[in-house]
Amino acid sequence: MSRFQVVSGKGGTGKTTVAAALALALATEGRRTLLVEVEGRQGIAQLFGADALPYEERRIAVAPGGGEVHALAIDAEQALLDYLQMFYKLGGAGRALKKLGAIDFATTIAPGVRDVLLTGKACEAVRRKDKQGRYVYDHVIMDAPPTGRITRFLNVNDEVAGLARIGPIHNQAQAVMRVLKSPQTAVHLVTLLEEMPVQETADGIAELRAADLPVGHVIVNMVRPHVVDEETLRTAATGRRKEIAKTLTRAGVTGSAALVRPLIEQAAEHAQRVGLEREQRAVLAGLGLPTAELPLAGDGVDLAALHDLATELRKQGVGEGADVSGGTDS
Repeated sequence: MSRFQVVSGKGGTGKTTVAAALALALATEGRRTLLVEVEGRQGIAQLFGADALPYEERRIAVAPGGGEVHALAIDAEQALLDYLQMFYKLGGAGRALKKLGAIDFATTIAPGVRDVLLTGKACEAVRRKDKQGRYVYDHVIMDAPPTGRITRFLNVNDEVAGLARIGPIHNQAQAVMRVLKSPQTAVHLVTLLEEMPVQETADGIAELRAADLPVGHVIVNMVRPHVVDEETLRTAATGRRKEIAKTLTRAGVTGSAALVRPLIEQAAEHAQRVGLEREQRAVLAGLGLPTAELPLAGDGVDLAALHDLATELRKQGVGEGADVSGGTDS
């Protein structure tokens, strides 16, 4: 079972919602999960109806069976101060550097430093154990950057390890990559049944595989129900107006002639959408990965809706014994 679950997706696909639901799903039966945010948007706090997350791990929800969901908004500046203290014992000197603006400079200007700090902090939580030698968290779930830059974000430590041949930076980068490229990790990609998100998902999977990063599930989000049967879809697609009008009349609908045009238009649009969705499902099926589908939350996403989505993810086995592709043992 993968202990580090990374959730990415094209903007607008609901990846933060899926990451939150996955954290709830994996926290059942008394388990503890940590939900990590790295983009500074405080999206997790909004979903759970909580105050803005500080740079500390905080419990934000209880799952069925008594499990706990903790959350952390990783701040790159604070992560760098932690790093300086951990490896160089700079403590007060690090705080002085922050006052001088050096920390902000390092995390915004130096190439890759920010991503190294964010992934490093998350992987530290994956590896962390208590005094009894047990993992503090059963799972760590990361609400990661969008698909277009997820591979570079996760793979940046490989580049750093190559640049810094020896020393603590090299060792830290290697330790992070041992987690990211192992069966401990699964990268899930969230998409919609639309051409652009599906294409970006396919491209993202190809990039992750090329970088030897382990891909988990493709999660199709906001799936709308099919409201008519196959025969009705075919009738709507061919625009058989007289047949529809007769059916309305037999059903006792008055003024059926005036209703035919708008009904045909709506039904035709629905039939077209169903056809396009089938095409995109076929594309996703060709990717060779396990796929899960989550329904569209009609009234928006609140805590109750998150629990419902978590139940769907559990039913479909997302995160449980993830069937990952690529990667090596740590």
